[in-house]
Amino acid sequence: MTPTVAIMGRPNVGKSTLFNRLVGRKIALVDDQPGVTRDRREGEARLGDLRFRVFDTAGLDDIRGDSLEARMSAQAETAVDQSDVVLFVIDARAGVTPTDREFAGRVRRRGKPVILVANKAEGRGHEAALMEAFELGFGAALPISAEHGEGLEQLYDALLPYTEEKPAETGEEGEERGDGPLRLAIIGQPNAGKSTLVNTILGEERMLTGPEAGITRDAISSEFDWRGQKIKLWDTAGIRRKSRVVGKIEKLAVSDALRAIRFAECVVVLVDASLPIERQDLSLCDLVAREGRAVVLALSKWDLVQEKQKKLKEVLSDLEDVLPEIRGVPVVTLSAKQERGIDKLLEAVLAAMERWSRRIPTSQVNRWLEGAIERNPPPAPSGRRIKIRYATQASARPPTFAIFGNQLSKMPESYVRYLMNGLREAFDLKGVPIRFSLRGGKNPFDKDR
Repeated sequence: MTPTVAIMGRPNVGKSTLFNRLVGRKIALVDDQPGVTRDRREGEARLGDLRFRVFDTAGLDDIRGDSLEARMSAQAETAVDQSDVVLFVIDARAGVTPTDREFAGRVRRRGKPVILVANKAEGRGHEAALMEAFELGFGAALPISAEHGEGLEQLYDALLPYTEEKPAETGEEGEERGDGPLRLAIIGQPNAGKSTLVNTILGEERMLTGPEAGITRDAISSEFDWRGQKIKLWDTAGIRRKSRVVGKIEKLAVSDALRAIRFAECVVVLVDASLPIERQDLSLCDLVAREGRAVVLALSKWDLVQEKQKKLKEVLSDLEDVLPEIRGVPVVTLSAKQERGIDKLLEAVLAAMERWSRRIPTSQVNRWLEGAIERNPPPAPSGRRIKIRYATQASARPPTFAIFGNQLSKMPESYVRYLMNGLREAFDLKGVPIRFSLRGGKNPFDKDR
């Protein structure tokens, strides 16, 4: 089992910068303003030859009640409980503050080993803060600069006793679990219920939820097993229309969500069914298809819909009209709060993945192609008929077909769509983006080509 390290401290001491330094990539959002991080983000950290999991957290807050800040603080305390050791971070420039003292007491009560880190210690002038840090009761503070990578050798020595390799988890037959998980991302507009759905799927309060729109900022990943299938699940920030995206933080959050789509194999586009379906919802489906990912459309908050059959027909009609290139996208209704439709959603995801990964023998493709051409021959632009010789599946994930013939560059879009829809119907590729590679023959007598 991999050791786990939680990064804690008050807001704006550089926790996310340290997290990015340890995982070796800028995946946590970083900005000068405090409170950018909200959910706890998990990553695989490397420090020299040490390997461990690390949690970036929102930091502790002294606000109580059911406010967003209080829920963020509760998430941070959960990360402490799930960790083997805590990196308690203070700002070496500001010194020890009353908030640091308050939070140090709260961390100490959790009973976990603590390594005190004084970040932003580049240059001179941090000696006084290092002396003050002794009063927190965690021993000497390690002066580092997460931004510039200074002092990490001391952090290595401090982490070494806690990150010795632990026995790997094994299956029933004693073999190490090494199969790659299915990569699944959930996207949608703000307040569509993405984080609530993720929490329901995982069976725990992993993500911050609430009535406030735009709570999630980072694309947060979690792993779980469902009916023997390992799945790595990304919750993402809400994606509004580009013209409505304002502020640096929202732009960074949307960029992080788009990156999660590119990493995913299947994407669930979550739509708030209690509201009229918007063009942006369909645009997100189109975005996923253009990225070549398997698509599942999920209608959330279905318990709030009065005329269910009418709503479902409207959605299917809109999909048919606006997104004909991914005709047959599976549509699942669910209510995350009532825990209804979750199994149907995951079944649809696995089915979409099977179609997305399907390989069709060349002989079957060409038998279908022969019939398709016989029913509807290619057009004859400029008086010369386009000739299609044969086709084969070049790759899967998404299904990509190479078509060989003459004058294929003049093939109209309507005939390409005819072939695409025919493939989709003949080989049950409904809802899967299909790609074509048109490869024309070369004329040996044409020296200019």
